[in-house]
Amino acid sequence: MEDEEHEVYGQEIPVDGEDVDMSAAGDDAAKELDEMKRRLKEMEEEAAALREMQAKVAKEMQGVDPNATSSENKEEMDARSVFVGNVDYACTPEEVQQHFNSCGTVNRVTILTDKFGQPKGFAYVEFVEVEAVQEAVKLNESELHGRQLKVAPKRTNVPGMKQPRGRGFNPYHGHPYMRPYGYSPYGRFPRFRRPRRPYF
Repeated sequence: MEDEEHEVYGQEIPVDGEDVDMSAAGDDAAKELDEMKRRLKEMEEEAAALREMQAKVAKEMQGVDPNATSSENKEEMDARSVFVGNVDYACTPEEVQQHFNSCGTVNRVTILTDKFGQPKGFAYVEFVEVEAVQEAVKLNESELHGRQLKVAPKRTNVPGMKQPRGRGFNPYHGHPYMRPYGYSPYGRFPRFRRPRRPYF
């Protein structure tokens, strides 16, 4: 069988037993690896800086320490807050704050809205001092925008302790027990009477 000639692109194929110089290829690979490591380090530094900036912006937007979400801090915040009901829909947080400024330093006013952004008609006012809550309760039935406000200390909601909404007892429902045999909502069942036989 005759040896066929093969066309080789690039370098010549080394003959068996001949050493190949791999130092050039190794240097290129090492440079690429170093470049990739440098880029990866830069990306990690940028990601860390970005996370730090996001945490700072979130802290500024909330006005509260992000770690202050524990139940103790929530209870302490609720102790400094009041519920304000019957708030006019056109009322702004600034107007509510101005109304309660005489009680103490107002830390935050929250007017709750529905999913469409419309006010629900009530708000929460958080004070800096706990003593301001008692002063704010004295403003119960005071007027703002021509409406009487309902002011009460804010309750702390306990997760999983929702009040059951019972319907009361209904004799037509089979719960919690079955009706006794012969029960009728219209009184006793009429006694069964045998039809009279005609006299012939």
